[in-house]
Amino acid sequence: MIDAPAKRDHGGGLDAAIAQYGGTRARWLDLSTGINPVPYPIPTLSPDAWTALPDSGAFDLITARARAYWSVPKGAACLATAGASSVIAQLPRLTTAGRVNIPGPTYNEHAAAFQSANWFADPNGANATVAVHPNNPDGRIWQASDIIGDLRIIDESFADVIPDQSLIAEAAKPGTVVLKSFGKFWGLAGLRLGFAIGDPAIITALKEALGPWQVSGPALQIGAEALADPQWADETRTRLSADANRLDDLLESKGAITLGGTSLFRLYEVDDAKAAQAQLAQSKIWSRTFPYDNTWLRLGLPAPDRWDQLEGAF
Repeated sequence: MIDAPAKRDHGGGLDAAIAQYGGTRARWLDLSTGINPVPYPIPTLSPDAWTALPDSGAFDLITARARAYWSVPKGAACLATAGASSVIAQLPRLTTAGRVNIPGPTYNEHAAAFQSANWFADPNGANATVAVHPNNPDGRIWQASDIIGDLRIIDESFADVIPDQSLIAEAAKPGTVVLKSFGKFWGLAGLRLGFAIGDPAIITALKEALGPWQVSGPALQIGAEALADPQWADETRTRLSADANRLDDLLESKGAITLGGTSLFRLYEVDDAKAAQAQLAQSKIWSRTFPYDNTWLRLGLPAPDRWDQLEGAF
């Protein structure tokens, strides 16, 4: 069986940090996640976004805009979902359990989902392969030829910062599903919106598993507006890239070694990650450490008006 961690550690968890180190939530700077700190501006919503069940027109609109935004190939199906996590939990259950290759370290919900569905880990990935592209936490970029098996899951939750390297063209191939997470790049994680794009047979089975109205009315309207705003996306990529470079310069000036990441989060090697996390917490800054390597420290980007707090902590 897959050896999934007993505790599926994630970024966030600010309540625990506040309980240990004090301070108010407004004072804390949460850099433990890879969420854009300058979110897409919420448009004015129609009243029935809150009061009516989402109708087929709302789903059709966001699907059409998603297909256009990501250049979804004609032979692939596209389904809006309540974030990527709900899809990750379901995909291993849509086919007969076998052997899966999940190269790590990576986002641990994939291993947990396959373990729960009674799959076995196999570095050769006889039946399935999961590739987080770019990888979390080190930013590894995959080639399509690396991803083999009857079931190919390509998790592009962070790929919107590098659209030219997306593997979305693979979505037209049998057995392939590409995942998109709206919350990361657009900075609206609480909206719980994502997309599963790929083999029509798998997407149809996934839709049945998730049930009707799998996405809220407000999420459908906000997502449709954002996907039709390429100028905001282009400007955001430019800002994120500049801020990621600024963060690298800051950490490297203090002796950290940049290991990789994306322009939404950066991974550093430090002498003692837990000690560094505790030091930053004294200045009400929350960071991400990893149970499998005590030298790895991951930081997201601060909002434009919070850089002083981060720089002051060093």
